Amino acid sequence: MADPYSTLGVAKSASEAEIKSAYRKLAKELHPDKNKDNPKASEKFSDVTKAYDILSDKTKRGQFDRGEIDGEGNPAMPFGYGGGGGFRGDQRSGPGGFSGFGNEGSDFGGIFDELFGGRGGGGGGGGPFGGFGGRSAPPQKGANVSYRLGVSFVDAATQAPQRITLADGGTIDLKLPAGVETGTQMRLGGKGQPGPGGHGDGIVTISVKDHPFYVRDGANIRLDLPVTLNEAVLGAKIKVPTVDGPVMLSIPAASTSGKVMRLKGKGFSQKNGERGDQLVRLVVDLPAGDTALTQFVGEWTDARAVRADLGV
Repeated sequence: MADPYSTLGVAKSASEAEIKSAYRKLAKELHPDKNKDNPKASEKFSDVTKAYDILSDKTKRGQFDRGEIDGEGNPAMPFGYGGGGGFRGDQRSGPGGFSGFGNEGSDFGGIFDELFGGRGGGGGGGGPFGGFGGRSAPPQKGANVSYRLGVSFVDAATQAPQRITLADGGTIDLKLPAGVETGTQMRLGGKGQPGPGGHGDGIVTISVKDHPFYVRDGANIRLDLPVTLNEAVLGAKIKVPTVDGPVMLSIPAASTSGKVMRLKGKGFSQKNGERGDQLVRLVVDLPAGDTALTQFVGEWTDARAVRADLGV
């Protein structure tokens, strides 16, 4: 006589949640749809389903614990239950000989809907997998179609609309999502291959192209900005490129190479609706072979110990 507790691998004191969890794990591993070439798995699936049928029903679990029914759900003493008949009027057989899919105490439908995407017998008194008990699997949709879309750095930062050509020759305009980056995927419902259950989807994978002088840093954009010696020493207002177009930036007097200035809201769009910043690093660009500059520097000395903090 089968012991449903042993079959599910739980103790006799197991709670309803523990029993359900054990069954979900075994059902997922042993389901016939996943083990079409393994008949032993189907037999084990039948056993664990019968065990769960008993232990998930408080009435039947109590009857088993008292020795009134066996591990198959049959009366242990048939003559004590109305002259040798079954002790329930609603008991009926399912696949592989297991029973009880119509009783109110079990929740096979809910479990199989969760594990196998609604293919289980959640309604109509069906069995736990398609094709048995009066419920078949729904018709399959067509295959998904994969697309790759290269997007310029500036378009990705500003979420500029993109046009993509589909496999059927048609075109569609896409709005890039906030936070878009290389590897971001967009789903186009019904833009895949046709099938009995409808069209599959189009899956667009985004690839953001590199830029000649912008570098992405999370939601921020970094830019090395060349400035002349005059601009760095005396200060100046200069034009700076951004992904939204040029803006004017005030360079403070006595600015050194490496100084970073921030342009708010000129970075990438983020999922929270805000935008990152553009971080501008000043790089003093000295002319080569300038006689006047060479003569000036030759007559001027900076006596500061500018490398003292480095220990040299």
